[in-house]
Amino acid sequence: METFFLYAAIYLCLIMLLSLYRAVFGPTVLDRMIGVNAIGSKTTALLIMIGIIYQRVEMFVDIALAYACLNFIAVLAASRFFQKRKGLYDESH
Repeated sequence: METFFLYAAIYLCLIMLLSLYRAVFGPTVLDRMIGVNAIGSKTTALLIMIGIIYQRVEMFVDIALAYACLNFIAVLAASRFFQKRKGLYDESH
């Protein structure tokens, strides 16, 4: 069963590359923020899988919950910042 989670974690890392592409090359700030948020959400799931692989789920669940909360707060703060700056939808080149 641990092999299944290992392959699932590797697959999740490969999927995260798509979100990384969107975060780096997104045409707007909103696309970049969504890419970064998707990376954070996938990292939370990846932490749980690592906990299953190392048979320390109780420790990694705490780390994943803390990371998910920080990711949520960071995205809220960034969206608030760009909303106040009026740069959320328009990006000048």
